[in-house]
Amino acid sequence: MHLILFFIFAGFCLAGAINLLLQSHPINSALSLIVVMTSLAVLYLLLGAEFLAAAQVIVYAGAIMVLFIFVVMLLNAGREDRTLGSRVARVLGLPAVVALLAVLATLILHTQGLGTTAISQGLTTTEELSRVLFHELLLPFEVTSVLILIAILGAVALARKGDGTGRSVERTATK
Repeated sequence: MHLILFFIFAGFCLAGAINLLLQSHPINSALSLIVVMTSLAVLYLLLGAEFLAAAQVIVYAGAIMVLFIFVVMLLNAGREDRTLGSRVARVLGLPAVVALLAVLATLILHTQGLGTTAISQGLTTTEELSRVLFHELLLPFEVTSVLILIAILGAVALARKGDGTGRSVERTATK
């Protein structure tokens, strides 16, 4: 049953990632990314990492995606111009992807003990996990928070219409 669920949600994850790349509207891409994040949370549940699955849904599928959608709406991103891409990417891209998938398939098929897990040092409690997060990893956690705040402020500054002095600039059409 676990194997069937794994393949179903791995398929959802891959389909969401491919849809993310193929969408032309940024909101649809963000919604596809939510499908990917939720599918990953289910895969974490299948591995027995309940806390990590809950954190995946709360932090990534919840907070970060709301932030992405907020920034996209704030920037009022319209439709982008479509290009055919570079000639090099078209000529070398498909063979490179096929070669990469062939190498990955070979590695997966020749790996011994695929799909087996073992608990080496017992279960980790939430108390131990929180001690690591908020004692040993407190500085990276706070630096990440500051970087996200700077990104939000940058998005707001880019979205503002004006000349940088706080005054709104009237745009005049030249003939």
